[in-house]
Parts: sequence; C-alpha cells; structure tokens
Amino acid sequence: MNKDLLGALDALETEKGISKEIVVEALEAAMISAYKRHYGQAQNVEVEFDDKKGDVHIYSVKEVTEEVMDSQLEVSLEEALKVNGAYEIGDMVRFEVTPKDFGRIAAQTAKQVILQRVREAERSIIYNEFSAYENEIMQGIVERQDKRYIYVNLGKIEAVLSKQDQIPNEVYQPHDRIKVYISKVENTSKGPQVYVSRSHPDLLKRLFEQEIPEVYDGEVEIVSIAREAGDRAKVAVTSANKDIDPVGTCVGPKGQRVQAIVNELKGENMDIVEWDEDPAVFISNALNPAQVLDVIFDPHQRACTIVVPDFQLSLAIGKRGQNARLAAKLTGYKIDIKPESEWEEIAAKNEAELIAEVLEAGAELVEEVIEEAMLEELSEEVIEEALVEAETEKLVDSIIEDGLTETEDITEDK
Repeated sequence: MNKDLLGALDALETEKGISKEIVVEALEAAMISAYKRHYGQAQNVEVEFDDKKGDVHIYSVKEVTEEVMDSQLEVSLEEALKVNGAYEIGDMVRFEVTPKDFGRIAAQTAKQVILQRVREAERSIIYNEFSAYENEIMQGIVERQDKRYIYVNLGKIEAVLSKQDQIPNEVYQPHDRIKVYISKVENTSKGPQVYVSRSHPDLLKRLFEQEIPEVYDGEVEIVSIAREAGDRAKVAVTSANKDIDPVGTCVGPKGQRVQAIVNELKGENMDIVEWDEDPAVFISNALNPAQVLDVIFDPHQRACTIVVPDFQLSLAIGKRGQNARLAAKLTGYKIDIKPESEWEEIAAKNEAELIAEVLEAGAELVEEVIEEAMLEELSEEVIEEALVEAETEKLVDSIIEDGLTETEDITEDK
C-alpha cells in the first residue's frame, strides 16, 4: 500500500498538476476524521504521514498538568517526564496511538481523498478552460433533451441550452452539429455548469467575425445589433477606412459571406446597414428598405418622427411592426412613423396655429409700443420703426421656439 500510495501521489502531481503537499495535507485531515470515527476517540489527535516511506502514524496530544481532570486531554508531569525529562507544566506531549489494523483504514481513506482531489482538479481545469470561452462561440453536438434543456456536448462538458435561448421553431435532433454562444459559466457544488445560447445577439457578432476577416481584424466594426432570433436581424456596421465599403464587405460577392451566416441560423433574414454619426442618416439607413423623406427629432426625449411616402408606410413599419421595432432597437431611438400626407396636414395645422399665436402677440405688442410712444411724445417715424423692429423680433423668436424653418419667409412677409 505504501508504494502504491506514493506512486499515486507522484502520478497526481505529474498528470493532473495537483501538488503532493496539498494531497498530503488533505490526507492527514481525512485520517484524523477516520480514526475518531472508527475508534470512538474524541481527544486531540494528529496524523503524521511519511511522504518518503508512505507510513502513517497517529498521535494523541495531551497537555502537561499538575492534576489530571481529563485523561484523554491531559497528562501528569510524572508521566510526561517518562517520555522526556525536559517537559514542564503547560507543555503539549504527543503519544503514539496508531492502531495495528489502521493500515487498511488508512488505505481506504487515502483512496477516497485522492479520488476527491482528482474530481476537484478536473472540475477546476474544466471551469478555467470554459471561463476563457465565455462570450465566445463553440461548435457542439446535440446529445439529448428534456422539458427544460437541450444538452449540447462541447467535448469535456455537457452544456445546457434553455428554451429562451433556443431559436423559435428550430428543431434540434440528437447528433446535430450546431454553433452555440457561451453566455455564462458557473462553478457550482456539482461542478462547472456551462450555459449556451442560439438566440443571443452576440452569437451573430461572433459569426460575422468568423466569416468576415475584415470584421475579425477590426477594419469593419459592428456598432450595434438588433435581433429577433429565427426571423430577422439588423446589423449596423462602419469602417474608419474610407476605401472600404462596410456593407458590401459584409455581404460579400453575390451575398456569399452573409449567406453562410443565414444558413447557420436556419434562414434568419439579415439587414446590414451603414452606421452614421448623424442620427438622422443612421435612422434612415436603419429603416431600410423603406425610403425616408424626413426625420424630426423630439428635443425633450430620445424620440423622433419619421416621414415616409404614403405607399411605403406598410414597408417602413414592417410585418407586425417588426421593421420599425428592430430599427428602434438598433438606433436607440423611439420611432413614430407617419405617412407624408398625414404629416403635411399636421404641419399645416401647426403652422396655422403658430401664425395665429404670432398675430395675437403682435397685436398686443403694437398696443404696448403705441402707448409707450405717446407717453414719450415720439414722432410717427420713430413709432413706426419701433413697431417694425419689435414685431419682427417677436416673430423670429416665436418661429425659432416652435422649431419651424420658414423664418426668412415670414419675416419678409411681415
């Protein structure tokens, strides 16, 4: 047993990278527990393991006292001096109490400790390995499924694919090879647990990096992704290199590059649009394939109104509002889409209300200026000039405040 135990410790250190000292420390603690359990001894005991010969020795540790109250924990000075003449009151004395048949128990305990350490080491290795793959994609093989998960074999571990992480209407059969996104790795009491996803937006980003070298190298940057897994996705791309067309680079010759991604996602439609630092241009691109006539921003919140031709209203909104919904996710703006005819009516109504407000304000202003001029006995020329200047300024302020662009026309008419 001794040779076998030492050989096992050496093999653990060589093959599994488990330090011999760590195993010996755990082994000694386990043997103390085994000794107390098998021999009903509750006193202070120590185990000494000879890592050269493989021998195990059990010692009972007692304190030297003048009067012994508990023989399991204390020893008289007279008895202590028989062991060593240098002992004094308060010293701790070790007495060997190794049972004759303890070798069998020690061997069984050593086996259990070694197996436990091997399991812990393997779990640690797997956890560290797959933690490095978190937020990356891997290819796995579908093994089985139950009511909660689909289990995907990733080689050293079986990952779980929950229902919310599956692509709707995608069928997974045993032995199917699929690419999955490592969304989370946990170190649980039962060992490492790897969670994977097929619906995560970043799965799309990693697929672009695999299929398109320019994206992997950073020449083409993916700015944002909006995805409804299994149905449609929008991807905003840009490039700092003016000689590179980011959209064309991602689509590839005859659409070959993007088609490879679409095939991997079982036919999920893909809209690749160009990102622009001008929000109006970016929002217009995001609503592709609809034509955008105008983008009117709400200055008080992150929202805008989009004006499109009447015949393209349904195209801009999309089936079940999908196109507008994905564009809003992609750009980060709340989007309200209006047909051109309806927006013209709204604009005309707003303009009429504004003109009425300006005229009303102008009439009040005229009265104020005339009253002030009469009090100061100013000439008619001075009064007329003051009226024109004051009323014009009022008009301009009102027009700017309401966000209209017809400032020059209204001022000239006035």
